[in-house]
Amino acid sequence: MLNLAAIHEAISEAIPDHECLVFRDRRYTWRQVQDRTRRLAAVLEGAGLGCHAERASLENWESGQDHVALYLHNGNEYLEGMVGAFKARCAPFNVNYRYVEEELVYLFENADAKAVVFHAAFAPTIERVRAHLPHVRLWLEVEDGSGNHLEGAVAYEEALAAATPSAPRDLSPDDLYILYTGGTTGMPKGVLWRQEEILKAALMPPRTEHTLDAVVARATRRAGQMKALPTPPFMHGAAHWAAFTMWHVGGTIFVQDNVAKLDSDDIWGLVEREGITAMTLVGDAFAQPLLEGLRKGQYDVSSIRSLSSGGAILTARVKDELLSFLPGARIMDVLGSSESGHQATQVSLPGEKATTGDFELGEGNAVLNEAMTDVLPLGSGAQGWLARTGPMPLGYYKDPEKTARTFPEVAGVRYSVPGDRAVARIDGGVDLLGRDSVTINSGGEKIFAEEVEHALKHHPDVYDAVVTATPHDRWGQQVTAVVALRAGSVQDEASLLAECERHIARYKFPREFVFVDEVLRAPSGKADYRWAKSTAFEALGIAD
Repeated sequence: MLNLAAIHEAISEAIPDHECLVFRDRRYTWRQVQDRTRRLAAVLEGAGLGCHAERASLENWESGQDHVALYLHNGNEYLEGMVGAFKARCAPFNVNYRYVEEELVYLFENADAKAVVFHAAFAPTIERVRAHLPHVRLWLEVEDGSGNHLEGAVAYEEALAAATPSAPRDLSPDDLYILYTGGTTGMPKGVLWRQEEILKAALMPPRTEHTLDAVVARATRRAGQMKALPTPPFMHGAAHWAAFTMWHVGGTIFVQDNVAKLDSDDIWGLVEREGITAMTLVGDAFAQPLLEGLRKGQYDVSSIRSLSSGGAILTARVKDELLSFLPGARIMDVLGSSESGHQATQVSLPGEKATTGDFELGEGNAVLNEAMTDVLPLGSGAQGWLARTGPMPLGYYKDPEKTARTFPEVAGVRYSVPGDRAVARIDGGVDLLGRDSVTINSGGEKIFAEEVEHALKHHPDVYDAVVTATPHDRWGQQVTAVVALRAGSVQDEASLLAECERHIARYKFPREFVFVDEVLRAPSGKADYRWAKSTAFEALGIAD
């Protein structure tokens, strides 16, 4: 049976004394994490939470499971929160800890949260919104040294210590996995997966046998070989997908000490100290500050064998520099989304010239035509929608209209179409253009923001860049680039445009540049297009 809690239980029984999860001075074996997550499940069940079959609603793909919010920074409690909730047959969901009060109320209400596991640092914010959340039965507070406390909340460690652990019961491959996505271009939406489907689509190594026995046998065979450090926040799929994938091959998950910000010295120090073999990051936004740490030349990072990136652009120039410091590693770009799972990969090796956005499609992937009525032949050279069939979500929680748009049926086959545009290249490969939701319509020409960002980031003086649309009297919209330069670089728009000329057509060029000290991004590394638009409008004196 493919169920996340069942797999964790089975691996724990097979390799109980191997290290499972390490955070600061906490080094937990598989047996210890099994015990802690069973105790958390007992705490949730003691609050009356779990799976209530009589409440199941096919209309909303609701399984009758209670939903548990994880309002946490990284740490052992985040992954424990997920697995413990699964063992109670609850459905945990992610909370973006940067959300303001209005966004939090929307999320908790939309997700029908019945319990919230939170770091004490967020207690003041919760206090301000708690009156709007009468359906939350349990507030479980994780001590973090902040000195904050929410009146009436239960202390996480005390609750676990008082609980009686027992093996989970009645687990099902139909139990839900929920991932809230979005928020930079619209309100977040909950993607609902059956656990069996998300395991096949994203949480197990590719080209592996999808059975419990096969997973346990592989984890037992490779126990302790992989030491993995997912650097992004666990509240985003890229990080916890990497963690579960490594767990499912018997690996140990490490969490960096500084969970409030990306600290290159902290991360490379951990790599050297623990002999980390695999790292996960999110595009240039994570790679650039990590490279600054490597340029100091003070850390032994020779243990790294695999570096994976997903969720944002990792440009060829940055890949080449990373590989120059990590000669024993390979870089794997992973293309995918919350709605599709993993779709394609691109591997860069030392000694080879890296590329950006050039992917070979995996099994079940396709490019649909503009109307989403037909599949484009690979090799056609036509532009369309990147799509995937096979294991996929049930849909969006409580949003059948959005579900119908994102998961259309084409020629009797259901596809996931998250919104990425792509070209089915003549040589059979695929060029990823970017999200349709952040395109710019200039004089009738559709310009993909990410394509322009790619071009700008080839320039050696560009540290980061994000592109947005601003009004233009003649063309309706124009491309405006918000750019952060490397320290000591001079603002030279002509030089930036000359770099663009090497990569994109002239009609895609930025017509305006706004230079900033830092490009604001979500903790996941993804571009915050709402911030970019606001920054551009303010700098150009445009009323929003």
